[in-house]
Amino acid sequence: MRILATITRPSSGRVLWNGVDIAGRPDAVRRVLGYLPQDFDVCPNLTAIEFLSFLAAAKGLGRRSARARIDHLIELVNLADAARRPIGDFSGGMRQRVGIAQALLNDPQLLIVDEPTVGLDPSERIRFRNLLSDLSGERIVMLSTHIVSDVEPTAASIALIRGGRLQRHALPEDLLRVVGDGAPVPEAEPVAATLEDAYLHAVGAGSLVAA
Repeated sequence: MRILATITRPSSGRVLWNGVDIAGRPDAVRRVLGYLPQDFDVCPNLTAIEFLSFLAAAKGLGRRSARARIDHLIELVNLADAARRPIGDFSGGMRQRVGIAQALLNDPQLLIVDEPTVGLDPSERIRFRNLLSDLSGERIVMLSTHIVSDVEPTAASIALIRGGRLQRHALPEDLLRVVGDGAPVPEAEPVAATLEDAYLHAVGAGSLVAA
């Protein structure tokens, strides 16, 4: 994820965006990139509006356009009632929604989100998952997670990664076709597989990247 976000240079291989190698020309993707890292730091004493205004200025957005964009994003991530409260008072899920808002400040074509639901309660996870699903209609959304249920209802394609190596890249339904090569015991009966079954069978332990 850090390589795709041009924070870390690859030790080998290439990443192309519209045919351009981003290692040599990182601005090609940075102009259209929104990124929410796994460890997203906030300024706890700032309100959500103040924090987003600071980041908008750092990204070079004009004051008038930044304010309109921030007002839109605050509504989009459902933080209107809390926008003028210090972020330090926010729940984990609310802070993650601020993180999504900052990643969308430049209306990116590519949104990269790394392990966004770790530590969130079930209701916040569902709310966050639904938000990402809504956003994916207008842009490419890449989500890295160990929580299969976060991607099963919404992912258009899934990459299974183990030890930094790609194991499979397929449609969700293709990953479900064969989970076990045979019955574990003679009396076993076939049942419908879940995406979590396919994930555990394919990699045992690793990460999913959904797009």
